Amino acid sequence: MPFAPRLRQLSLLLAMGATCTPLWAQALPPAPSAQDCDGPHSTVLKAAAAKLRTAEGIWLDGIRLQWPGHTAAPGVRWRLAYSHSAGLVAKVGEALSGADGVLELSIDDSDLPPVTAQRFAYVKPGVRLRVSGRDAMNLAQTWTAQMWLLKEDAQGRILAATATQLPGALDDAYALAESSAELGATVTPQRSTFRLWAPTAQRVMLCLHPPKPGEGKASVLRPLQREDATGLWTTQLPQDLHGQRYSYLVDVVTPDAGLVRNRVTDPYSVSVTNNSRHSVALRLDHPDTEPPGWDSTPRPQTVAHATDLVVYELHVRDFSRDDTSVPAAHRGKYLGFTHAQSQGMQHLRRLAQAGLTDVHLLPIYDLSSVPETGCVTPATSGPRDGKAQQAAVNASRDADCYNWGYDPYHFNAPEGSYATQPDDGAARVRELRAMVQALHRAGLRVGMDVVYNHTFASGQSEMSVLDRIVPGYYHRLSATGEIERSTCCENTATEHRMMARLMSDSVLLWVRDHHIDSFRFDLMGHQPRSVMEAMRARLKRELGRDIHFIGEGWNFGEVANSARFVQASQLSLNGSGIGSFNDRMRDAARGGSAGDSGVALIARQGWLNGQVTDPNAQAAPASAGDLMRAADMIRLGLAGTLRDVRFTTADGSVKRGAEIDYGGQPAGFASQPAEVVNYVENHDNQTLFDTNAMKLPTGTSPQERARVQVLGNALVAFSQGVAYFHAGQELLRSKSLDRNSYNSGDAFNRLDFSASTNHFGSGLPPESDNGKDWPLMQPLLANAQINPRPEDIRFTRDATLDLLRIRDSSVLFRLRSSAEVQQRLSFLNTGPQQNPAVIVALLNGQGLKEANFASVLVVLNTDKQAQRLSLPAISGKRWALHPVHLSPSAADKRVREASLDAQTGELMVPGRTAMVWVVR
Repeated sequence: MPFAPRLRQLSLLLAMGATCTPLWAQALPPAPSAQDCDGPHSTVLKAAAAKLRTAEGIWLDGIRLQWPGHTAAPGVRWRLAYSHSAGLVAKVGEALSGADGVLELSIDDSDLPPVTAQRFAYVKPGVRLRVSGRDAMNLAQTWTAQMWLLKEDAQGRILAATATQLPGALDDAYALAESSAELGATVTPQRSTFRLWAPTAQRVMLCLHPPKPGEGKASVLRPLQREDATGLWTTQLPQDLHGQRYSYLVDVVTPDAGLVRNRVTDPYSVSVTNNSRHSVALRLDHPDTEPPGWDSTPRPQTVAHATDLVVYELHVRDFSRDDTSVPAAHRGKYLGFTHAQSQGMQHLRRLAQAGLTDVHLLPIYDLSSVPETGCVTPATSGPRDGKAQQAAVNASRDADCYNWGYDPYHFNAPEGSYATQPDDGAARVRELRAMVQALHRAGLRVGMDVVYNHTFASGQSEMSVLDRIVPGYYHRLSATGEIERSTCCENTATEHRMMARLMSDSVLLWVRDHHIDSFRFDLMGHQPRSVMEAMRARLKRELGRDIHFIGEGWNFGEVANSARFVQASQLSLNGSGIGSFNDRMRDAARGGSAGDSGVALIARQGWLNGQVTDPNAQAAPASAGDLMRAADMIRLGLAGTLRDVRFTTADGSVKRGAEIDYGGQPAGFASQPAEVVNYVENHDNQTLFDTNAMKLPTGTSPQERARVQVLGNALVAFSQGVAYFHAGQELLRSKSLDRNSYNSGDAFNRLDFSASTNHFGSGLPPESDNGKDWPLMQPLLANAQINPRPEDIRFTRDATLDLLRIRDSSVLFRLRSSAEVQQRLSFLNTGPQQNPAVIVALLNGQGLKEANFASVLVVLNTDKQAQRLSLPAISGKRWALHPVHLSPSAADKRVREASLDAQTGELMVPGRTAMVWVVR
């Protein structure tokens, strides 16, 4: 039977006659003063007398723990020792010293509750121990202290000692906290309430700071009261503290430092001051936080179903940093979006009118890596293949104004480097909302890239928030108690109740209060599917509408193959309605994989950039069979990468998507089209233009490079599922071959909405992620013939707008269900006798509302030469080119060179062309 809620067990023990030493009766450290509010971020009150290297004792619930690798044996006893002043000393062969108390443990042979057994199935075998009887009354005290698990002989000599991992106990004992009152600062005209979850803290105090820096010291220091049933600390002031700066002092025992007093911001901060020094309490309905017309600006109603999503991934700074049509003070800022006649906003409106639905912004929550005032923008110039540019970037990378922002600091507060007044908490919110409002007025929904899978810092680091409030809880720990870092940084544990609640509360806030319409979850596979589904259900329940989730469902790290929980990953999300990025079609189109380096960058061509049809001088040997298999993967992508879709594959057999191999995995992973996100470029890895610069023969003309780019964009536009484009993909965007430009500054991340240049040849990209490939990159960057002309960029832009118009013209390009795809989509030119350079997809619109056409034929030719096909299956119909192709303003005039004999089905398609034929 689960231990939660804690109140039930306390009542039972009291009925048994147990006595309880209340938590508040324990000896507390000296009371803080207002001076502590302006002091260092952490003060050691009592250094640990000794330290342990491991935390191998795993709490399974509120009374049981397991010690892997140890077994019960005669003459061995097991105990929990605790010290509120971190005074424990445990030496092998000696008796324990420095303890405030010791709890006796017994062997637990009972069956675990199924939920508990499932949650901790990853824990390796070992002795399972139990706290029983009166000792259970002291558990809450031990959790606020330094606590070690001991293995002793009959004489009390220590055989082994380890610290413990608390999340299982805290989740069980304080389960009520998951559904408790709103956390953070809640401000009304009548009162202001502050709530912090800190179940292991010995004391929590509230610091109120003056309105502006330099206006004196903190004037108010107020204690928070602990609620034993939830672990929440609360205080209430009878006044409206809108705009008030505040922080907390938390006295808590940490694994390494001992008993400390941490000055820390609120993890639920809705805004912060410059460089996140203080939290700011706000009424989010206060006029200070709202641009004019905020509540009356409607959200665009352009998405009836997830498959209607056409997403444009955009970085706030990239958008307007170099746009001279934006006032200088607003370039690179939230307010850069508020100038309706700027080049960037005009470009976004054109995209919206063509069918783009969502702008997904790279992280706009408070991030750690960019100074919010005084950041620098290094001057960069030098040879197109030189090192001067990246040297300038490297020299200032920790002080410059640029970062992608995948380093969360405060999940619920707007980032200040994008605000014109970063020290004004209300202004941050108001300017972020002005950006959202401007995009809504342009007909675009606003999506947000969120990173709940890790934090930037942990432990006693100044930028560590969560871990300095509840040490060891919010992060996922290894078997020995180290924080897992498979995501690059400190992995959070969204499988824990209160980390899951923080994520859920956060997405609700962004939607409800800041009018965000959809989310992209970074490294979503590190989160439980159940938590993701619960969030979606909560948003639907509380807001009355679906909020679309997409994310990176990659399967790796300590959670791989659902080692700790059923992941929100590609193969585990089927049936959830949550979209996962499609690496299958991406890799088949681009060639190789995202992790390629060295000669593979050039040699591993894809269906899109010359495999077999146009090999470069260093191309790896490839056969017609290789190209056929790549073509099959492209077909599967066009069919939504569905598990159950069937077509004739290269070997002549009819296979389901799940039966097609992708590196030992089923290629078809989605149950429904909404569960797949199709893309050939995003912020990670080289842009499509840069990939093609490496893989196409170096003599390929700029005009032909543009056509290859358009063909890649067509794969995204015409595939079932969510369509996902990277900002500038329609402008031949280059990052000068940089594979990871997250901290490469403006020099390698520029966007030009005037369509004058794509910035290829901006120097060798930074060495940290690219240096070993410089010998391959340098001759390419030196080759000015690779650069597109303005007319090539404009052609790519306008042809991509046409692709969006075609997708928007018929629901056949965005079918709602797997059954519809199987019923209405078929492929011609398949099997072992196919011409793999040409993909032909036939869509049947009979009887389908919003199909607008009885039949649609999608034709994609990746060969640079025209190709002829005999397709008897399409004969006897009155085919015509799609009206967009026939428009006088159509960008790709080569399409009109195509021919289709309606009587015989003979089709001629020009080289490197994407086209659509229709029957009314």
